[in-house]
Amino acid sequence: MSDPSLAPISRKTFLHKVSKWAGGLIGLGIATGVYGHVWERKALDIVRLSITIPGLPESFKGTKLIHFSDVHLGHYFEPKEMEPVIAAIQSEKPDLICFTGDIVDEVTRPLFAAVPLFNQLLAPLGKFAVLGNHDYRAGEQQKVRDGLIASGFEVLDNRHVVVHKGGQQLYMAGVDDIFYGVPDLSRALENIPPKGSVILLAHEPDFADIASEHPVHLQLSGHSHGGQVRLPFIGHLMTPQYGRKYVQGLYRVGGMAVYTNRGLGTTILPVRLFCRPELTVLTLQ
Repeated sequence: MSDPSLAPISRKTFLHKVSKWAGGLIGLGIATGVYGHVWERKALDIVRLSITIPGLPESFKGTKLIHFSDVHLGHYFEPKEMEPVIAAIQSEKPDLICFTGDIVDEVTRPLFAAVPLFNQLLAPLGKFAVLGNHDYRAGEQQKVRDGLIASGFEVLDNRHVVVHKGGQQLYMAGVDDIFYGVPDLSRALENIPPKGSVILLAHEPDFADIASEHPVHLQLSGHSHGGQVRLPFIGHLMTPQYGRKYVQGLYRVGGMAVYTNRGLGTTILPVRLFCRPELTVLTLQ
């Protein structure tokens, strides 16, 4: 007796099954897109970890540093969306606040609307920032600098600032953007004593291959968005140039630590998938 399960199906039945599968896949794709745009894009992830800096002065042990990046104001991220982020930062009572570039996406107007919000950020040891490639792509990088300065940030364009606490020093350095600026790490580190503890802000994380050859102890970066869209068991699908080696989280490059923040905003597509926006709380040890 023949097995009815092996009997050929009609063309009509076959097309019906295919259409059901296709409809299911389309529905899943739409649901995933809605989830990535409506929920995950705004679901802030606060990441906490301790970072060991060799030779860190005693006065700075336990210092709390908040790191955020890649806001991309204007690309589906309005200034008012910074309000819960500002509140989250301030609730941590940070000692230092660091921003690693791309405050705007393509236009500078939203930055000036956000200046009063950024001015609410308070950190007794200072607020520091560098520019990213989108800050240059806006074509008004000086306006971006002015907006960050008006927001209370020290813009570290190939220079450093000495932070004092308890009669000891920590050196906060920064370099210009790789794509459109002229990064000069030697200039940024000029006159820092050989045993000084140095934290470097560099928008693109892959700059670590250069920074690790200099007396830098910790590099903070953004740029990659962590891939922005990630899949289980696969990871990121695409990352930008200079953000392909150190995509997200903590790395060791030579004797230097590198931390890549996933950013707050989005670019190209206003979607995040398995890659929530990040606020990083680092405790220096």
